[in-house]
Amino acid sequence: MHLSSMTGFTRGQGSFSYQNKTYAWVWEIKSVNAKGLDVKTRIPQWLSGLDEEVKKLCAVYFARGTVNVSLDITSDGAEPDVLLNTELLAKLTAKVSEIYLAGPELFAKPNPTDLLNIDGVVTVKENTPDEAEVAELKAALLAGFKTVAGALAQDRRNEGTKIYDALQNILVQIKQTTDKAAAVYAGVNDKIKAKVISQINELAADVNVSEERLGQEALLLIMKADVKEELDRLYVHIKTAGELLAESNPVGRRLDFLCQELNREANTLCSKSMDIMQTQYGMELKALIEQFREQIQNVE
Repeated sequence: MHLSSMTGFTRGQGSFSYQNKTYAWVWEIKSVNAKGLDVKTRIPQWLSGLDEEVKKLCAVYFARGTVNVSLDITSDGAEPDVLLNTELLAKLTAKVSEIYLAGPELFAKPNPTDLLNIDGVVTVKENTPDEAEVAELKAALLAGFKTVAGALAQDRRNEGTKIYDALQNILVQIKQTTDKAAAVYAGVNDKIKAKVISQINELAADVNVSEERLGQEALLLIMKADVKEELDRLYVHIKTAGELLAESNPVGRRLDFLCQELNREANTLCSKSMDIMQTQYGMELKALIEQFREQIQNVE
């Protein structure tokens, strides 16, 4: 048994040091039901290419589900550097002081902030990581992501174990109900014959019916009520469901298709029914198959 759920959530954190920088990150992965595998990422743009690597890894760990991946990363050494052109500042200070002292009554007292705002005095240099730093950081991030993805895959398998137990229980009930319907069908022919004879006897005073005609009518009703093929197919589908649950590969889609086939046979069992108990068991089968279907909607 190796069923996996498609829903789960996990997060993991880590760090990476490079020269004077220390990066800290948090990976979060959340997965929900989907027909196929759909990976959505939220990763800082400056880590270009990392999102594609993450999507490739998700395809290794997961077969189905909408997987939302987010990365939150910070660095304690990524603040921009502020460079001061002291030579230019000294020349400007001297020149401004000279002008002010020449006519203090004409000019306001120089403000240091005004000098710092002059082009070329102060330069802000972004502390952008180089290619080598980014490459090593990406490698560390991907290693951390593998750990988190592996944890989510295990969490989905743990949930899959619970689903497996529920499916097995429902499958047993489907088999038991099919057995009951088969037992009713085994005696339905005699019931039909008795019903036809009873109805003819009620009309015997006014209608003359031959034994041959009576047999024909009974045969026609028996043919209409024949559900042997439907019961046989139900048993085959039940057996197939048990085999699928024992497989180690993702079987959610095949189980979903099998539910459609089970439901089709149950519907026919009800529509052909000429016995109240057979109708009741057919309805019970439909309810159980719906429970089965609801469970497998979450199976990978």
